[in-house]
Amino acid sequence: MDRVLHPPLVDSTACLCRVDTGLKTVAGVSRYVPGTKRCLQPDIKPSIHPTRNKPARGDRSRNQFPLLPGLPDDLAIACLIRVQRAEHRKLRLVCKRWHHLLASNFFYSLRKNLGIAEEWIYVVKRDRDGKISWHAFDPVYQVWQPLPPVPKEYSGALGFGCAVLNGCHLYMFGGKDPLKGSMRRAIFYNARTNKWNRAPDMLRRRQFFGTCVINNCLYVAGGESEGVHQCLRSAEVYDPNKNRWSFISDMSTGMVPFIGVVYEGKWFLKGLGSHRQVLSEVYQPETDSWYPVYDGMVSGWRNPSTSLNGQLYALDCKDGCKLRVYDEGTDSWSKHIDSKMHLGNSRAMEAAALVPLSGKLCIIRNNMSISLVDVSKFEDLKGSSAEHLWETIAGKGQFKTLVTNIWSSLAGRNRLKSHIVHCQVLQA
Repeated sequence: MDRVLHPPLVDSTACLCRVDTGLKTVAGVSRYVPGTKRCLQPDIKPSIHPTRNKPARGDRSRNQFPLLPGLPDDLAIACLIRVQRAEHRKLRLVCKRWHHLLASNFFYSLRKNLGIAEEWIYVVKRDRDGKISWHAFDPVYQVWQPLPPVPKEYSGALGFGCAVLNGCHLYMFGGKDPLKGSMRRAIFYNARTNKWNRAPDMLRRRQFFGTCVINNCLYVAGGESEGVHQCLRSAEVYDPNKNRWSFISDMSTGMVPFIGVVYEGKWFLKGLGSHRQVLSEVYQPETDSWYPVYDGMVSGWRNPSTSLNGQLYALDCKDGCKLRVYDEGTDSWSKHIDSKMHLGNSRAMEAAALVPLSGKLCIIRNNMSISLVDVSKFEDLKGSSAEHLWETIAGKGQFKTLVTNIWSSLAGRNRLKSHIVHCQVLQA
């Protein structure tokens, strides 16, 4: 009598998919055993404790301690998002759940949607020894907040770029290392986690180049590179959604930009060519094209500038106590906003940056004094004085008079100890 062969019993909770010892893979089963179906759990291995079931993710969350005792988590989050940004560093230290919450995009998207996200001013400085440091200013409490140190590769770098993406990521990229020369490196600081991270390297080594942000994409162009005796014409863009750099069209002429601004969706650059001649070009992202520009905006454009609510502004004096406004109708810088209180021409009082901050213009000087200008009320003045539009929010050195500057120069005490190389605004 023939023996009847029965297939081996298979435990569904610890299936190894071995119908036959000669079959090495689940895919092999379909070839050798007609009508067989591929196992739904091919990667599950036998458990040491097969009768012990792990709790589901939802069950584990129910066993966690609440964010705030006595409150559901949704109400606790509604309370935590309203805490001032200056206290977030302390909140992250309370427990792991608070740390993960405050490091999440969800937490800050709620703050942004409710209109309670705060903007801080980040200043990157170089001291007289060439070392880079940086500082964050909180306009609400009007104090400078502590920050983690700049990564070693940028502690003494020259000619590097600085820009903000996603509102909360401050990027440093390119530049020249004192020992290694021109760099392609890129790093970024996350204002939500208070930490530095690596980003993909640029496609080309470059230093002293132009940079801007359009539609949350980072553009760089021109500059210099060691071993190249001419100014660079190449340009590239970084898309944070794709997390990669791509080349864009080359500039018409290579240059080392010394000033740049985004206005009406176009990137304007002004700099020096290979023969030290002054050049100006504009880039249109929609057509990926460069072309020279010689209009009244560029010809009268010399100092740091920025656009706000469709209007273009620029510093008009060394101490930043007077602004110029571009008039598109006349193609000239014919309008001015004057504070009527000038601080002198010392290097310490020199205005290094002009950036938008909470709907106003922010002027930052080398001595870390900061002024705000409410330009939204400028059109309502109709020829009247504009002094009341100005406000001092960081007053270090603000009240140093012209006479004091003269005496400091005569005494040899006016040598600049440090100066600002970049200034950005981050939101969290």
